[in-house]
Amino acid sequence: MGSEVGNVPRLKEGPSTTLEEVARHAGVSRSTVSRVINGGSRVSPDALEAVNRAIGELRYVPNRAARSLASRQSHAIALIVPEDTTRFFGDPYFSAIVAGINDRVSASPYMLGLFIASDDPADKAASFIASGSVDGALVVSHHTSDEYLGRIARSTTVVYGGRPMDSRDDDYWVDVDNVEGGRIATRHLVERGCRRIAMITGPPDMRAGVERLAGFREVLADEGLEPVGVEDGEFSAVGAVAAMTRILDSGVTPDAVFVASDLMARGALGVLEGRGLRVPDDVAIVGFDDSPVAARVTPPLTTVRQPSREQGAVMADVLIRLLSGEDPPTESMLPLELVVRASA
Repeated sequence: MGSEVGNVPRLKEGPSTTLEEVARHAGVSRSTVSRVINGGSRVSPDALEAVNRAIGELRYVPNRAARSLASRQSHAIALIVPEDTTRFFGDPYFSAIVAGINDRVSASPYMLGLFIASDDPADKAASFIASGSVDGALVVSHHTSDEYLGRIARSTTVVYGGRPMDSRDDDYWVDVDNVEGGRIATRHLVERGCRRIAMITGPPDMRAGVERLAGFREVLADEGLEPVGVEDGEFSAVGAVAAMTRILDSGVTPDAVFVASDLMARGALGVLEGRGLRVPDDVAIVGFDDSPVAARVTPPLTTVRQPSREQGAVMADVLIRLLSGEDPPTESMLPLELVVRASA
């Protein structure tokens, strides 16, 4: 029967209480509870207090049998991409990050399974992962609308590629400084003498989209400039075509555009060419990623390089270290670099 401790209802107690129940009770992730129990150091004071309180209220007692069960690993890792297949197979960013993940996983005892799903209405992915079929999960390209990812994070250890929009202190993520990336690109255009600068952004429900836009606006504000157009290109070539068209149809032709991904920049270049505008003579373009697209378009694209393959490798390394009982950093930031080519 349940009872109460400190006026807090308790459904189970003793060895039958699970780590997941303790995590829910404390309002933290399962991995945070595990770190507290195993003496890990990377736990905030508030999280430590919440977990210890939950352990006491639920009378959770780790026992040898439970530890033995927990040690029965599947030696499988899930890579979850909350996108449709068109975007996954069409964007070079994904091939680079998957290659980096595979580099690290192939050198470990783990196998990698891929889940591509823009939504999980039947909870298939969430239920599969909660069943213990994988030991942990890697998530890339997540949106604030991807509610099923929260259910996955409550049932297994997760490492994110890119800091989540609503990140918690105990989330593990690997990212670049996207605000600084927006600054780097925009500053380069300003230093070229451009003054009528527009931007094609990523989606507003993704941190990369929001933060690159923030860096763009910051540099323009420092220069006393206003953007001549800001349009969401949805991180897709098709979206960028529509966004570039809207900017040109607004009545003010920009002398420069910062495009928040190389894939979108390719779409924008096609629109500019179709309007008879020369790059960079009439409109300078800076992209983001330094994917293979950047060197193949005409003219070759000036872009902000992010180390996508390295990001994948670091994500996998953090997760494998967690599964091995180590205590890696919760936050890993990778460097950015401006690559100057002919487009700006």
